[in-house]
Amino acid sequence: MDGYKKIIRSRKLRFKILSLLRFIPDKQMLQLQYYIKTKRKLDLKNPKRYTEKLQWYKLYYRDPVMAQCADKYLVRDYIKSKGFESILTELYAVYDSVEEIDWEKLPDKFAMKTSNGSGTNFFCTDKSTINYNAIKQNFNDYFNRNRHCVTGEWVYHVNKPKIIIEQLLEDKEQKDNSICDYKFMCFGGKPEYVVYDVDRFTNHKRNIYDLNWENLNVASDCPCCEEVITPPENLVEMTKIATKLSEDFPAVRVDLYSINGKIYFGELTFFPWSGYVQYTPDQFDFDVGNKFVLPKKNYNGKRTK
Repeated sequence: MDGYKKIIRSRKLRFKILSLLRFIPDKQMLQLQYYIKTKRKLDLKNPKRYTEKLQWYKLYYRDPVMAQCADKYLVRDYIKSKGFESILTELYAVYDSVEEIDWEKLPDKFAMKTSNGSGTNFFCTDKSTINYNAIKQNFNDYFNRNRHCVTGEWVYHVNKPKIIIEQLLEDKEQKDNSICDYKFMCFGGKPEYVVYDVDRFTNHKRNIYDLNWENLNVASDCPCCEEVITPPENLVEMTKIATKLSEDFPAVRVDLYSINGKIYFGELTFFPWSGYVQYTPDQFDFDVGNKFVLPKKNYNGKRTK
């Protein structure tokens, strides 16, 4: 899927090159990227695959609430409105730029991220070791990155980005204190699958389960975990939360964490993995696509910015 990443290893350079191609209309850009990454022609007229329907979703359906919920700061109000303020991490500060940050007021450990990005994070486990110049450069680069023109994911382009600094989640029972993700793939307010991610920053592995925690033995863009994984003790509660948080959208991935029996909110993702992941067996792409009932078009697919 990611052969081009082997040729252009720098993520920053890849984004810059793609940004230079922003004159290409979204539809044609998505068709090009889909072919490059999957070696398949994108069918937008009669999409069957989940990955195809996600491209259609990018082009032809827009709900302002989706933009709010894709914003890591604004989504907090949405979570509160659903009655789940208790699963939000503690928010330490919000800034419009990295230059505004008052480092002295921050705790020794924290998570720092842009409100509109993916992979635009910094996890601090010891403030005394911070390279402030490197952080400033990285976050200024993140702010200059136009994610919409690269992937067609318009939800990240609507609101002015901010830097949020919040509680660093750690699980002492995991190596390196890393946390495991429970990503609920939901359609029309109904969770259908749970994607379990472990060791994301070391030896990333991923399993996909049904809601009864039966391993579907589906591989994606990282290897499966061969160990037998027991379901979290609060799986039923997490499923109820995912149901409530997804009820307003045709499709959304609800990301949650469970640490020592406590549930934390991660994010709401409308275009998981940009819709370019290839699954093994390939049939899973169709199976998930069957769950995703496309809404009526409410947008013409033309770029507005």
